Amino acid sequence: MPCPPAGITDRDWEATLPAVKALVMRLMDQLEALSARVAQLEEQKGRSSRNSSKPPSSDGAGFKPPGKEKSKSTGRKRGGQEGHPGASRNLLPSEQCAEVIPHVPTTCRGCGEALSGVDPDPHRHQVVDIPKIEPFVIEHQLHRLICPHCHTTTCAALPAGVESGGFGPQLSALVGLLGGGYHLSHRKVRSLLDQVLGVEISTGAINTIRCRLSESLATLVEEAATSIRHEKVAHMDETGGPIGNADGNNPERKRGWLWVMVTPALAVFHLALSRSAEVARHVLGEAFDGIVVTDRYGAYSWLPLHRRQICWAHIKRDPDQQQSSSSHGRSSSDSLE
Repeated sequence: MPCPPAGITDRDWEATLPAVKALVMRLMDQLEALSARVAQLEEQKGRSSRNSSKPPSSDGAGFKPPGKEKSKSTGRKRGGQEGHPGASRNLLPSEQCAEVIPHVPTTCRGCGEALSGVDPDPHRHQVVDIPKIEPFVIEHQLHRLICPHCHTTTCAALPAGVESGGFGPQLSALVGLLGGGYHLSHRKVRSLLDQVLGVEISTGAINTIRCRLSESLATLVEEAATSIRHEKVAHMDETGGPIGNADGNNPERKRGWLWVMVTPALAVFHLALSRSAEVARHVLGEAFDGIVVTDRYGAYSWLPLHRRQICWAHIKRDPDQQQSSSSHGRSSSDSLE
């Protein structure tokens, strides 16, 4: 005999028809299932990068953490407050200025009387500017001469150190800095060079310069990768994004993955078209036998438990999975030593 629902006495329940009882119990079961489903959906809706393993990029534009109240006004005006230490631009010594122009008043501003003399400590006002930037071009003329004996035409070769691509090392370094350090696209680099420096360059030439710079850094990158694989602890992660087709291995221009291996001293990046365990093994290399700190992604599951540490931030954001973290790697209480 099923127990009566909450709020119904045993006497009333016994007097209820069996068909009504069965209907009430079915409805109670549905209500319980729906309540559990609503709770699950509300929990999923409330997930963010702050309370789960979701990446910050999934929060969306304009995301505001729940419960974060707008700071109360202090009643003070904007800007520097009375009594705070001032900050000003340091002046260059006068002898380092490109030009020093003295301005001497000729008449008194009060009565109009003529003034004479020199101020030993005048007020100094400096205006910082940059000169008009104009690229300098060096033309190399390669003469062709015909041999008077065999009539073979011989053309002079470029001297050693002269860039065959038409863009010198300073401009090439700037292209690399704008793309790698400031993350500007090919088109933005082209626009900046044209508008600021007066240099006309195509996006294809910019890509050629970048590829040449990457090739020149290949040895240093390999040295960094070799060094980082001998560390005792390293962090690894991966994120999706466009990787282009600079090496010709991605003609369909599929979105790939940027892998990173990080220690306090070094960070090594690797571009791949896959997010598989095979790529994770390649990035780590056979020489690495330390502890790897990762999220719970399955591409690292091949690591022995004693060599894998689940990221503490993910454990903190996923308290419900903390008990099961030992099945994926070292628990948050384990030492990294």
